[in-house]
Amino acid sequence: MNNFKKRAFTGIILFTVITFAVSWSSYSFLVLILIINLLSLTEFYNLFKTEDIFPRKSAGFVLSLSLIITFYVVLLGFINWKLLLLNIPIIFLIFISELYLKAVKPFYNLAFTFLGLIVVTIPILFFIAIPFLSASRVYQFQIILGYLFMLWANDTFAYLFGKTLGKHALFKRISPGKTWEGSLGGLIGCLFVSQIVSFYFSILQINQWMIISFIIVITGTYGDFIKSLLKRSLNLKDSGNLLPGHGGMLDRFDSLLGSAPFVFLYLILFNEA
Repeated sequence: MNNFKKRAFTGIILFTVITFAVSWSSYSFLVLILIINLLSLTEFYNLFKTEDIFPRKSAGFVLSLSLIITFYVVLLGFINWKLLLLNIPIIFLIFISELYLKAVKPFYNLAFTFLGLIVVTIPILFFIAIPFLSASRVYQFQIILGYLFMLWANDTFAYLFGKTLGKHALFKRISPGKTWEGSLGGLIGCLFVSQIVSFYFSILQINQWMIISFIIVITGTYGDFIKSLLKRSLNLKDSGNLLPGHGGMLDRFDSLLGSAPFVFLYLILFNEA
């Protein structure tokens, strides 16, 4: 099976599983998020583990899980925002634990532990908040599905246009394979899907879906570049091999991690729903 077929097969499976989990209920959405977060965070920590640097995986997982669960409970409206303060002792305990572990480079360990949370978990928190932005705090899966469909359209069309028409590098020093032609193709695909999404998901107006398309293309592309910069600094082609044809979790979800905070920002500032 060639790389394109592997990529397509993996993409279909991801599309089916993610669409089902997002559509089924807010709780299946939470389970999906926890899995994506755990796998992505594991991959990030493994990238930076060396003979004398040890990102504290267990501590990072505990804090990440606590951040997501407490944030989600607040979003559902069960408890007020003060629940989030429970994460402060966990953060402090991570620093205290490093005192007793006798590491060669303790602050390197701490730095990469918290960097994983900044790169993976914090963007995911913004992603989680998107379907709960209405005043009623009701889970609106249509916004997440529309966003994901456009995100996937951008990735797919950028890949196809780049492979067939790509000649001019978009950011050669960081990612020679990314081209202006591919980026333009991604924008065309994203805008096209936004028209379809606006027809079926009228929760947002067509102009709002189109604005989200531009946000996805711009910030998602930079999210991809940041991931490429990370891999170049480590002399790696892929961040992992969990997803055949796509590489690792960070390779697959880099555009989401880059764009989710900005889609959230746009919706919370300009959406009146």
